[in-house]
Amino acid sequence: MVTAEQLYEKLKNIRTGNPVCQFTREHCDRLLPTIKKIEDLKREKNAVILVHNYVAPEIFYSVADYTGDSYGLSKKAKESHADVIVFSAVRFMAETAKILNPEKTVLDPNPNGGCSLADGITAADVTRLREKFPDHTFVCYINTTAAVKAQCDVCVTSSNVYAIIEKIPNDKIYFLPDRLMGENVINHLKVRGVNKDIQLWDGTCYVHEEYQPESIDQVRKNFAGVEILVHPECSPSVVDKADYVGSTSQMLSHVRESRRDSFFLLTECGLSGVLQSEFPEKTFAGSCTLCKYMKSNSLEDILSVLENPSPHHVITLNPEIQSRALHCVNQMFNYSN
Repeated sequence: MVTAEQLYEKLKNIRTGNPVCQFTREHCDRLLPTIKKIEDLKREKNAVILVHNYVAPEIFYSVADYTGDSYGLSKKAKESHADVIVFSAVRFMAETAKILNPEKTVLDPNPNGGCSLADGITAADVTRLREKFPDHTFVCYINTTAAVKAQCDVCVTSSNVYAIIEKIPNDKIYFLPDRLMGENVINHLKVRGVNKDIQLWDGTCYVHEEYQPESIDQVRKNFAGVEILVHPECSPSVVDKADYVGSTSQMLSHVRESRRDSFFLLTECGLSGVLQSEFPEKTFAGSCTLCKYMKSNSLEDILSVLENPSPHHVITLNPEIQSRALHCVNQMFNYSN
C-alpha cells in the first residue's frame, strides 16, 4: 500500500490551476485510512481497480491497479483474472468492461458517470440511421453505451480510430457520435489519398469542443519552442495547429520520448496533472479544463461500492445486447491486431 509520503511525492508537483488538483502532505495523511480500507477490500474480494487518465490524481496514484486511456483499460479489463472490476471513470467504460467480462462483477463507483458524447445518442437513433444508410458500416467511438455498441459494427478509440476506419474494406462509413473526431478522420484520410463516404452524427465532448485555435497562437507567442499536443476530439481548426495528435496514453508516451521541455496539452487536465507528476523537470503551459463527469469519482465512492454496492453501481447488461456489443468491440481488437 502507498504511504502518505509516497503519495505526496507523486502529487506535490501537480499544478493544473484548479484547487481540486493541488495537494499538501497533511491532505495525503487524511487519505490514508480510506486507501487502506480499499486495499484491504481489494484483497478480500479479489478486486482490481481500473482508473482513467482523467480521474482525480489522488485516486490515480493511490489505489489504481491499472491506469490509462479507454483502449488500454479495455484491454486490461479483457485480460483481468479478478472476480470484481471497479472502473473509476465514467459509465460507458464500466459497461465496456462488463461487455468483455460478462462473468465478472463490474462496479461503477461514479455517482455522476455521464458523458456528453455517450449521452447524446441512443440505440433507437442508430436503428433509424441504419434504415437510412443500409450500405454503410457503422463505426462507434468507445464513448457510447453498450446498447449503442450493440447496434454498430466496429468500435474504435481515440488511439486507433484513424487506422481502423482506413482498414475497413467498405468505402461507406457512418461514424458516431463525435462529429469533430469524424471531421478529423475525414481530413486525415484525404491527406493519405483515401476516399470514403463518411457520414457523421452531431455529437461533441463538451470539454474538447471548448478549445479554440487562437489559444494555440497565444501560447506559441508566450512560450518559445512549446510543443502542442491535441486530442482528436478537438475541432479540425485546433488539430490543424497541433504538433502531435493522439489519445491520452499516446500523449504521455510522446512527452516521455520528446526532446522538448515545454508542452501545451489540449485535453482534460487530469492528463496534465499526471505529466507534471511524472516529468517535474518539464513545463506544461495552459489552464485547467475539468471534465465534471470524470472528476466525480472519489476514494470514498470506491470504498462504498467495494463495501456495499447498490444495484445502480453494479453493471448489468441484457444478454443479447452484451453479445452483440461484444462482437462490435472484438472487431476493434481484430482490426487493431
